[in-house]
Parts: sequence; structure tokens; C-alpha cells
Amino acid sequence: MKVLKSLLAGAVLATGLSASAAVAETTIFYGHAGPARGTIPTALEWFNNRIGELSGGDMKLDIQFGGALFKANASANAIGFGVADAGSIISAYFQKEMAAYSIADLPISGPNVWVGLKATDKLMRTTPEITKQLADKNLVYIGTFTASDVNVACTGGEIASVKDIADKRIRGAGVYGKVFGQMGATMVNLSVYEAYQALNNGLIDCSQGYTYIIPALKWHEVIDSFTVLNWGQIGGFGMFMNKQSFDALSEEQQSIMLQTGEELADEFAQIVMSRNAKALEAMKAGEFERDIKVLELSVEDRAAMNAATQPFIEEWKENANSVGFDADKLMAAYTEAVADYTKEFEEKGYPWERN
Repeated sequence: MKVLKSLLAGAVLATGLSASAAVAETTIFYGHAGPARGTIPTALEWFNNRIGELSGGDMKLDIQFGGALFKANASANAIGFGVADAGSIISAYFQKEMAAYSIADLPISGPNVWVGLKATDKLMRTTPEITKQLADKNLVYIGTFTASDVNVACTGGEIASVKDIADKRIRGAGVYGKVFGQMGATMVNLSVYEAYQALNNGLIDCSQGYTYIIPALKWHEVIDSFTVLNWGQIGGFGMFMNKQSFDALSEEQQSIMLQTGEELADEFAQIVMSRNAKALEAMKAGEFERDIKVLELSVEDRAAMNAATQPFIEEWKENANSVGFDADKLMAAYTEAVADYTKEFEEKGYPWERN
């Protein structure tokens, strides 16, 4: 049906949305720049099984991990050009192309992973201006992930309040790192995968990160404290599809992709929150070979960090307006969704906990 096109000299990589002559099967070639382990690969496996279930075995993903089809900083253009039928896109790499999506990287939704996922998904799925802008780039939104709520791990001096941030050398993430810089930290530009060595050799004192990566990246071997910030999360990370590939699907297949993408928010929240809880309990219970002190910032500290975030929210608005969005309208829709899902959580709990 569709041929995947290489960006290099137009070489053909593979046949997308392929239908076998012997078996009615539609294969969607999916690119993910990260490794084949962790929370997102687990969610992709679930997604693959779910579309297979809903389609009676007709649909499946062929997932290429580790940047085999494209690197993270080339994902939006690569999917739009048809290097893959679908793939994972991180909004931070595409500030103009993903201006609306990057609202999920601000601490507006707070630290509740499920609330952030549902609010982001609703904004992306129900805002016509976002759908049109993505279509102009030959993209269709399918579903969203989150890197989870941002916390901070330290070796040596701990962060027990915002006053402890000053003068520390810290690896940061997005606007959360920028705010720490505003509060007096020396920010060090490293990837999350370089943090272990940097913490171990003293290049940095602390690294922002997510609770589940403590055991995943073995930070428990080098840190002395872990501070729960109760602040916000990085959520501009999701599944998108090449529009021509999406349009080539039958209406039923399109419906299956969109339905599964919407279900992904609940499923991924369970995956991430379960792993976060397990890692946090292991630290509190002293299950690692190194004792790790778990701290939690106060409501007042969170208010101070939110106040320091305001200039960066204004930057986001300027950027969103510059590419044709009404930033205030997007912000209002997102904050309303956050309030709605927060209320739902407070009244009913998480969907998977309900009768």
C-alpha cells in the first residue's frame, strides 16, 4: 500500500502498511529512538497486542528500537516524510513543530501522572487547530506517554528545601532545569544516561530524573538522597502517525488506532506509577546496598518553584503564538482538563481501581 522512503537518496527501506497475500495482515512500521527496555517499550508491546485484539489479528506494529529508523531529534520530520508509518516524538526537540504539545512539559498538571496524561491526551485529541497543524506536517496524533513526574537525586549534600538548590551542580530536564538555574544551581548539560557516571565521579552533585529510573539506570549505586519535588512532569512525548499511512487505513482500522491511543493514557499511567511506587518503596525500605534518604518538598517550596516557572510559561506562550496558535486559549483548555481530571481522581480514584 505504502512504501517507506529513505531520506538518503530516496532509497526504499521497507514496505509500509503491508498486506500479506496469504494472511490478511496490516503491518505498521514504527520507529522508537530509545532502547527496547523500560516503560515505553512495555506500553508499545501492550499497544501492539491491543490493536491485534481489536482487529481480530489483522493489525500489528513492526517496532524498530534504538534509532534504527531515525534518531530522536529527527523523528517528527522522518515520520512526516514517511521513513516510518508511525513513531515516537519528543516535543522538546521540535519547539515550533510541537509548540502546542510542549505545554505538557510545563508543571501545570502537577505531579499526578494520570491527570497529566489524560489532560494532555484530551488537548491533543480534541483541539481542531492542533489537528490541522499536525496535518500540515503530514502527521496524525495517536496517543501520549509521559517521562513521569520530575524529582531530584543527589550524592553528598541533599535538597531538603528550595534553599538547598543554590550552588549545587545539577543535571536538569527542560523547564525544570531552567527553574533550578534561576534558583542558583549551576546547570550541567548531560543526558539522563550520562548522569550515573557524573554523579559517581563528582562532576555533578544532583540530577533531576524520574523515580523509576533509580533502579533502571542503577542510580541507587551512587546517590545518597532522593527528593520528591511534588511539582510537575514531562509529558510532551507520544505516538504519531504519518498522515498518508493513516489515511491509507480503512475507517475501522483508523478507529482502532485512535481508540487504542486514547486507552494508552490509562494503561501507561498504570505502568509508570507502578514502577515509580516500587522504586520509591525500595529506597524507603533500605532494599538497596546503599542507604538512600527520601525527602519531600513542602507545599511552600512547590509554590516557590511554580512562581519561578512563570517567565518560562510566558516563553511558551510567545512560541505558541508565533506559529499561529492562540496560546491563552490552549492554556485555558489544558488547565480546565487538568482541573476536570483532578476532580475525577479525587472523587473516584484511578480508573483501574474502580469497581
